Amino acid sequence: MSPWSPESWREREALQQPTYPDGEALHAALTELGRLPPLVTSWEIESLRERLAGVARGEAFLLQGGDCAESFDDCTPNSITSKLKILLQMSLVLVHGARKPVVRVGRIAGQYAKPRSSDLEVRDEKTLPSYRGDLVNRSPFTDDDRRPDPWLLVKGYERASLTLNFIRALADGGFADIRHPEYWDLEFAKHSELSTQYEAVVAQIRESLEFMEVIGGNDLAPSLRRVAFYTSHEALALAYETAQTRRVPNRDGFYNLSTHMPWIGMRTAQVEGAHVEFCRGISNPIGIKIGPAMDDAWLVELLDRVDPERVPGRVTLIHRMGAGQVESKLPGLISAVQNVGREVVWCCDPMHGNTETTQAGLKTRRFDLILEEIERSLDVHNASGTRLGGVHFEMTGEDVTECTGGARGLADADLSRAYRSRVDPRLNYEQALEMALRIATRLRAG
Repeated sequence: MSPWSPESWREREALQQPTYPDGEALHAALTELGRLPPLVTSWEIESLRERLAGVARGEAFLLQGGDCAESFDDCTPNSITSKLKILLQMSLVLVHGARKPVVRVGRIAGQYAKPRSSDLEVRDEKTLPSYRGDLVNRSPFTDDDRRPDPWLLVKGYERASLTLNFIRALADGGFADIRHPEYWDLEFAKHSELSTQYEAVVAQIRESLEFMEVIGGNDLAPSLRRVAFYTSHEALALAYETAQTRRVPNRDGFYNLSTHMPWIGMRTAQVEGAHVEFCRGISNPIGIKIGPAMDDAWLVELLDRVDPERVPGRVTLIHRMGAGQVESKLPGLISAVQNVGREVVWCCDPMHGNTETTQAGLKTRRFDLILEEIERSLDVHNASGTRLGGVHFEMTGEDVTECTGGARGLADADLSRAYRSRVDPRLNYEQALEMALRIATRLRAG
């Protein structure tokens, strides 16, 4: 392969990139980003890679989740704490079900850019650039709002920094103390046929934590009060990622210090493309989304390009097939990875392959299809002699109505009550926690 540098991707075709009308402003914004402190550290990144290596060996389970696209407006205490709360509660439920540690990775503190199917959007015979996330432009359909603004890159960094700072303060201050899950809201469980089972699981978790505290005393307390929490986002806006990529003292190579775990989306997974070129040279663990269009040769070539040295914990393959295509598409890809002797983390994203549009024109996803894709993925991995090492959700800790189904039985008509996503639909707090309870039950059964 050709020599790599943080800028070598510029020699490749770069899809899904905005066109900035002011080149001088873009240069100034990127210069500003490049001189600012990193958002994460190399030792945190290496810690996550080691934990993901454990996931690949079957020693832990990965929970990755958060907003489809973060909004600058949601950088508030309530929004951040609600996201952290649901991720922590889901992870406790999964620990109970999988009987192994859970690696927590949020789609947070940087998921501000989104790929779009078209560069342009047309409304009432007016054509403007598509909204690509708050990192690039703004949602309102006006000339000024839709014009890509390079200083939003700096604002995105600032919002990510504030978010990370608050998360770390919460963790250090005891918010993540898993001995006290008394704030769980199980009101939704009353509407489910499995309500007794849900409440029993939570009761068992509480009993287990109380028992651990009694036998461990003060020596056990620090490990219960704090949890390791990592960040991730799609490495889509390459100029933003490059500005935070640098060498660090006493380590070889380059690290993308804007996040712990960047991932490559299906729209930008071309082997010779700019995104793969960028990701192959950084030392972070890398996620790769794989969908029904991915074939065996493409996947193997991606792995060779991104992870030529076969570093444990380096690659997480996040499959997003859709419930109806898991059994036909996934086995071949698993076999292809097995045939070249690679050990990767297999993670199921059951959201993107199950997106529908209602008659009212709203994007939505059905709870039962999301769960079905996970269950079918577990079956496929069991039959293939591999293991499903994790799950990847678009979700929020708030009371939105964007996905249908779940214990409360949300229908299409309910979506307009609190549909807030600017891009893709998310599981709300109740649906996310119920999903974790259903998955835990399945993992416990084997």
